[in-house]
Amino acid sequence: MNRMLATAQSTVREAARRLRHDDETIEAFLRAAHEHVFEVTAGGKTYPAYRVQHNNKLGPFKGGIRFHPQVTLDEVRALALLMSIKTAAAGLEVGGGKGGVAVDPRSLTEAELEELSRDYARKLAPYIGSDRDVPAPDVNTNGKIIGWMLDEYEKTVGHADPGCFTGKRLTDGGSEGREAATGRGGVVALGEYLAQQHLLHEPLTVAVQGYGNVGYYFAKVLRELHPNLKLIAIANSKHTWFRGSGIDATTVANPAMLADAMVMDRDAIIGIDADILVPAALENAITEENAAVVPAKIIVELANGPITAGAERILLGRGVQVLPDVVANAGGVIVSFLEWRQNLKHEHWTEAEVNAELADILLTATREMIIRARQQGLSHRQAAFDLALGRLIG
Repeated sequence: MNRMLATAQSTVREAARRLRHDDETIEAFLRAAHEHVFEVTAGGKTYPAYRVQHNNKLGPFKGGIRFHPQVTLDEVRALALLMSIKTAAAGLEVGGGKGGVAVDPRSLTEAELEELSRDYARKLAPYIGSDRDVPAPDVNTNGKIIGWMLDEYEKTVGHADPGCFTGKRLTDGGSEGREAATGRGGVVALGEYLAQQHLLHEPLTVAVQGYGNVGYYFAKVLRELHPNLKLIAIANSKHTWFRGSGIDATTVANPAMLADAMVMDRDAIIGIDADILVPAALENAITEENAAVVPAKIIVELANGPITAGAERILLGRGVQVLPDVVANAGGVIVSFLEWRQNLKHEHWTEAEVNAELADILLTATREMIIRARQQGLSHRQAAFDLALGRLIG
């Protein structure tokens, strides 16, 4: 069992016991409803492929498909379990699932990538659909790949079903606002937390680790919605850039173009003296080894699992508040859910309408998490898991 799966299951067990569920009930919940293990072919080579459908009590299974050489069944199991928690914590009428192929897509030609994508969709076709399982993009997949999968799925089943996949390109029935959704959602969650703490209008500083799609849009939307919160540091996979006078993300798409910035090692971002740290890159960015050097008092998890369990214990012991990924980075799956709803109704909403729905859903989820944490003396992660399991198990 890999570390991510062990941590996810341990967190669920702790929450379920707080809710006074017996071991038999807990273990039954942890078992996925279905696991599909198969192979897909591209360019004459075969690759291990997976789709884990964890829980559909609240609605169709929902979760992304990733193409990465290190994809394993245990990783997909963990991500499917966490997606069940995330959708339930957000109050969405969908369940949890995840898929993946153990392949490095950079090693494939465009034609091979399409062949792989279509084979994956064709072999999964009997088990998915807008009323059964609704996949989406994840690591190394995108709207173009989802378009191939949707086309192949519809050819295989013999009828149109645009709601079977989300994260589609707009021309294929995708939703406005999808690209910025995860970053925007992080701003919404942070804003609600600061409002609850009467800090929303304070001149706080922010550091963002990871300046890809999620980190960039978080920084951009942050400036638009909360200009008093000053971005002072950003990092990518190579460097950290610090500018105490502030960084305007609306004009800085590439941090390497920053003038008058101090350039440091990529890992220096963890120790930047900022009030708020936003890990938006990879899992396990903050560990027991570096948690002690984190000066931030608020951490917003926009990556999946960026803080190890041991590191979180250290941070909580120092009074650091962590807004967990299962709520803070739920903006992406929320807009995927909204895309699914639009497809089912044969509607297309404006970006303003999508953003308003996203904010409404995430404000409610964040508020519920904060209130439960305060009332029960829990961490925000514990509160989010308790709320989710209350909806999933009872």
